[in-house]
Amino acid sequence: MASKLEGQWALILGASSGFGAACARSLAEAGMNVFGVHLDLRATLPNAKRVVADIEAMGRQAIFFNTNAAADRKRARVLDKMEEALKASSPPGHVGVVLHSLAFGTLLPFIADDPREAVSRAQMEMTLDVMAHSLVYWVQDMLRRGMLVEGSKVFSMTSAGSHKVVAGYGAVSAAKAALESHTRQLALELAPFGICVNCIQAGVTDTPALRKIPTSDYLLAESMARNPTGRITETEDVARVLVALSDPDITRVTGTVIRVDGGEDIV
Repeated sequence: MASKLEGQWALILGASSGFGAACARSLAEAGMNVFGVHLDLRATLPNAKRVVADIEAMGRQAIFFNTNAAADRKRARVLDKMEEALKASSPPGHVGVVLHSLAFGTLLPFIADDPREAVSRAQMEMTLDVMAHSLVYWVQDMLRRGMLVEGSKVFSMTSAGSHKVVAGYGAVSAAKAALESHTRQLALELAPFGICVNCIQAGVTDTPALRKIPTSDYLLAESMARNPTGRITETEDVARVLVALSDPDITRVTGTVIRVDGGEDIV
């Protein structure tokens, strides 16, 4: 039986690695074409190319943009290209699933003996803009352009850091808390349009973003010891849940944080 997602389009913000890459592949496997936005330099660009190749090998379209997803003008240019592709679809398409999985921010502490080693105003604002506020701007623009319609689903990626303290994670923690708040507000305001908006809270997962945290080895070991399932979360765990919740028949789950962590956060 054909998937109910067959032929639809997904947009993945942060598509070249980690949760974004896993979800892009799983949505393609479920029948979706994929727009991907990522920011990679020459050293990491092969990651994005592998995701594109995997999607195309499944017989799906993959249109990826290597650009800063948090920049207004660059977002507008990406949306222009997306509009062209959607209009060229037969029949003209829309975006059925959006995943905001942008992981770029400062990991400096708030307090340091040397002021140069503490987070600055610019770094704080950049972190919140990329990892939280950009969700609102993408959704606003897509709705205004008619890309999001009744039945579309919007997901954001949060973590236990939104409500737990980790050394050097202060700015990212603030961004995750703001992201959850934005998700709730969007869920309220998009409910009349028939659009569901939810946050997925993954357990500690071995991703490139996690590896940038100085205490990542400790976090992985601590998660392994504490998780009731006896293992850490994997990106594919999250991808499977996202695909399931993308089912058009699931229409009453919105404005919530869905934990995909094997019970890690409750222990």
